[in-house]
Amino acid sequence: MGKLSKKRAAAEKLVDPNNLYSLDEAMVKVKEANTASFDASVDVHVRLGVDPRKADQAIRGTVTLPNGTGKTKRVLVFCPPEKEAEALEAGADFAGLDELVTKIQGGWTDFDVVVAAPQVMATVGKIGRILGPRGLMPNPKTGTVTPDIASAVADVKGGKISFRVDKFGIIHSSIGRVSFSAEKLTENATELLETLVRMKPASAKGIYMKSITVASTMSPGIKINPKFN
Repeated sequence: MGKLSKKRAAAEKLVDPNNLYSLDEAMVKVKEANTASFDASVDVHVRLGVDPRKADQAIRGTVTLPNGTGKTKRVLVFCPPEKEAEALEAGADFAGLDELVTKIQGGWTDFDVVVAAPQVMATVGKIGRILGPRGLMPNPKTGTVTPDIASAVADVKGGKISFRVDKFGIIHSSIGRVSFSAEKLTENATELLETLVRMKPASAKGIYMKSITVASTMSPGIKINPKFN
């Protein structure tokens, strides 16, 4: 392991690795311990007591963060021609179908979220192998396959994010930037965590919220008391 920089060493001293912080304390700490010279992302990592191999425990969903993510997401909409104007007026960065599919087949993936009208999903399926591994494939469960294109785009632009449990039972999600106040980060984290609590599968046994950690792009991890509320 390489030697820690002076900044990182100082940041490590600010955080007690054996302590479980409250949400409020953790968000203050993550701002204090940030060493990046840019407006770093603040991310929450939640280890759940679920078995992602079981369909009813493969948690996936969306949440609208009250203070947004601090990042303007580029939204691509797959839709028939008569819906393109509606999508663009709602704030979509790209809208269309065949030309966009061809462009993506050529290697272009300069977008963050994909929304699709139900009637074009057969065409979108042609690029599922490209979109799927990148977490970009639209899905009815996350509200990204919908006839109400305008509302879906507005939701994404307004701070709606999607999340899904990985194969290790962990949810990884951005809740803002280090430029956010600690209060705003706490509000965003609370919204995400309370959403996960409501989504607890009936078949999940034992401890559900096993661990919660928050960290910026360049800060040590800060452990949060799983009994956050």
